[in-house]
Amino acid sequence: MFSNLIGNEEVKETLRRLLSAGRMPGSLLFTGEAGVGKKLFALELAKALNCRNRQGVEACDECSSCKRINRSTFPPYNDDDEDKERLIWSEHTDVAMARPYKQIIRIPVIRELEREANFRPFEGVARVFIVEDADFMNDSAANSLLKTLEEPEPTTRLILTTTNPTALPATIRSRCQTIQFAPIAAAEIENFLINHKGVGEKDAQLLARTSRGSLGRACQTDVDTYRDRREAMLHVLKTITVTGDRADLLRSAEGLAAAKDRDEYEQLLDMLEALIRDAWALSLGRPAETIVNTDVVRELQQIADEMRSSQAASWLSQIEELRGTLEVNINRKVASDALLMSMATA
Repeated sequence: MFSNLIGNEEVKETLRRLLSAGRMPGSLLFTGEAGVGKKLFALELAKALNCRNRQGVEACDECSSCKRINRSTFPPYNDDDEDKERLIWSEHTDVAMARPYKQIIRIPVIRELEREANFRPFEGVARVFIVEDADFMNDSAANSLLKTLEEPEPTTRLILTTTNPTALPATIRSRCQTIQFAPIAAAEIENFLINHKGVGEKDAQLLARTSRGSLGRACQTDVDTYRDRREAMLHVLKTITVTGDRADLLRSAEGLAAAKDRDEYEQLLDMLEALIRDAWALSLGRPAETIVNTDVVRELQQIADEMRSSQAASWLSQIEELRGTLEVNINRKVASDALLMSMATA
């Protein structure tokens, strides 16, 4: 049932109204940040459409159809022998997913979806196809999907999810009803982590406040690793604002550049930006409880006391400029040295 999902009450009400009116569109576009529940809502909608014993307009969670869709978690590819250019079918014969492999959804997957979308349901009321991270479709795949969106079968439902809707062709966006997902409130994430994941109160508060509204991100973050990395980024800001030790700063740049991959490198930049914003907020006199990293407010206040607003703005701009170069194969060691040295002279 939708009430079992965390956050996005407006989305729940929208889907309930559509189900109640019997006017569920053939194509939906779920947009919003990663980890806010788009795929879970899509599966819940698939359950509601195919439930054998609906409770009002929602799934009962008890019939065999609901239970089989519930077990359909669609895990990441983990076997080299898996066919990455096929639909991934759930335990329910009318529910399937297309997902990227190496950040691309290729045309064979969408052609299979196109064929399957023409069939009537085998056991349920609707065939439901979820296209996860639809913005990763290449041009051929997007054009192929467009044909299905233009003339959907009345018993077929397509649900596209994306964190970047503008990367989808306008022709696809215009043929879908867009439903925008909002970040989840920190209090809801914190309660979920404590009550369902067994996370301690202090750790849950930290993960909830630093997840930027993403329950998925909060659940996947190792809190000890997060603290270690954040401490390294705090040290960078302390070195720039307090000690001014250039040799120490170059050692910090080496640590930043040593990130194992681009994702980890960007996570470190995320932490650095978040700490700068927190220190900036403190320097402007905002209450300590309004910042994200409340558990290190003493260190942040020390940085804030030595930092000018113009510096904070310049640092954030420089970090974003570096992010813009990550699409090309830059030398992270050189880029990290240049970033921290430039921040030290701002």
